[in-house]
Amino acid sequence: MAFPSKFVAFFVSFLVLITTQYSHSIPFIVIHGIADQCSHRGVKQFTELLTNFSGSKGYCIEVGDGTWDSWFMPLEEQVKKMKELSKGYNIVGLSQGNLIGRGVVQFCDGGPQVKNFISLAGPHAGTASVPLCGSGILCMLADKLIKSGIYTDYIQAHLAPSGYLKLPNDMLNYLEKCRFLPKLNNELPDERNSTYKQRFTSLQNLVLIMFENDSVLIPRETSWFGYYPDGAFKPVVHPQETKLYTEDWIGLKTLDDAGRVHYISVAGGHLGISREDMKKHVVPYLKDRASMVHGSHNNIRNIGKRKQRVPWLQDKASSKPMLDGSSSYNWPPSVQSFIGELLGLAED
Repeated sequence: MAFPSKFVAFFVSFLVLITTQYSHSIPFIVIHGIADQCSHRGVKQFTELLTNFSGSKGYCIEVGDGTWDSWFMPLEEQVKKMKELSKGYNIVGLSQGNLIGRGVVQFCDGGPQVKNFISLAGPHAGTASVPLCGSGILCMLADKLIKSGIYTDYIQAHLAPSGYLKLPNDMLNYLEKCRFLPKLNNELPDERNSTYKQRFTSLQNLVLIMFENDSVLIPRETSWFGYYPDGAFKPVVHPQETKLYTEDWIGLKTLDDAGRVHYISVAGGHLGISREDMKKHVVPYLKDRASMVHGSHNNIRNIGKRKQRVPWLQDKASSKPMLDGSSSYNWPPSVQSFIGELLGLAED
């Protein structure tokens, strides 16, 4: 699979958009998640608030044509349609949008530097469940059907989440047939690309925000690159104990050793971030202090001979979430129709 070459051909094709009123700070882009789009109230307000709080100009970058493409456009196609911003910029990724953002960082050649990458609920190590459907009988059947055929060419070509659905009990098919995440995470032993690692380690800060009550990402620790061991659905392997980390496939360990990875846990469901947590954990990395490193976000304590990373937890004060992926994410009618066809329930 040689799809990374497509990114080189298509990425450097968009306009430069820098305004003088924000000349003292670099801009940021927000990349929305699945079943969402920039015109939706939550994403629009989120982007505007980050601009107001940070004093940096922010742009929401539409994924293809919005909601439909976020579901049905293969992830490599979504990446190549990203815009460029001159003189460097920061990325704020929401859920699936984080994988698109990482594709921009790792796959694309010749664009301006991404300085800080702030990830909210990103399925960086994959997810073991088809997201966002619900608990109805159709969803239960669809989940079983899709899992049974998730690595077929048809599903991989037509359903974006299939590009990062990682079933621990089917790792051979995942590595051989999943079209996106194995390459993004440099998981293929004979195809590891040192350039992807080099580009990823060029980040000045990588902020990984996990939501304590996330029920969309399975397991929620994938937001930190934690995941299940091969062949089993428990226990969750700590991010710093995975092979991706210990063998430094993409440079996560290199970044962490340099103090540039920040593991943050906040209260709430999937993407249910509050204004207080936006100001505390996101905004500082959008201001014009790109090289800053917040040691308190990356606290290390020695327990015996072993180092355990302890995230800086937010205060438990109640606050209204700005984004609430857990309640707002449902399969749209177009997706339900697609699933109906797979199940043979479509009307003649």
